Amino acid sequence: MRLSPDEIIFWQYGFLKLNATIVFTWALMLVLVVGSILVTHRLSRDLSRSRWQNLLEILVTGIEQQIREVGLHEARTYLGFLGTLFLFVAAASLATIIPGYEPPTGSLSTALALCVLVAVPLFGIADQGLGGYLKSYTEPTVMMLPFNLISEVSRTLALAVRLFGNMMSGAMIIAILLTITPFLFPILMTALGLLTGLVQAYIFSILAAVYIAAATRTPKPAAKP
Repeated sequence: MRLSPDEIIFWQYGFLKLNATIVFTWALMLVLVVGSILVTHRLSRDLSRSRWQNLLEILVTGIEQQIREVGLHEARTYLGFLGTLFLFVAAASLATIIPGYEPPTGSLSTALALCVLVAVPLFGIADQGLGGYLKSYTEPTVMMLPFNLISEVSRTLALAVRLFGNMMSGAMIIAILLTITPFLFPILMTALGLLTGLVQAYIFSILAAVYIAAATRTPKPAAKP
């Protein structure tokens, strides 16, 4: 059982290496891009719509609703980033049913956590301005500055470790069961692993939305009289 597809080398020239992590990650991104183009190239405004468009609208509407419930009322502003996070993690989990595919768990969790680390201040600055966002690090007192900075790093590390541990544990359990039990039980565990992967995609996206909501502090629009 390999802990990472980094060990699979497809091509190497000196210190340059093309390993399975790079290949699988870019292949997954290519599938998502091509799939999004195919689904959205003929969108209809009429009552007769394709099944793919109906599925897309249900997915987008559901993600927007979850973003609003977290506290981000301008859901469309954050839909691109948070929706992409959810779809990428979900697709990486579902792709494990493909023979020969090994999810780049370590690189995946670290890279996505770093994306959240960068996105949170960017959204915060866009919402409050640079001065307003930096001022939030010193609230309610300047003594909170080092603690707020530590919080930024620690929650990024927590996101990476959470995603890595949850995704890696399912893959390792299935691999162990394959060596000691018949095939029927591992198939059931694989189905459970796919469900767990989707849950982790949801949790990761929601946590990212919570961090962005804390950084933007977008006020709730007043109700109309």
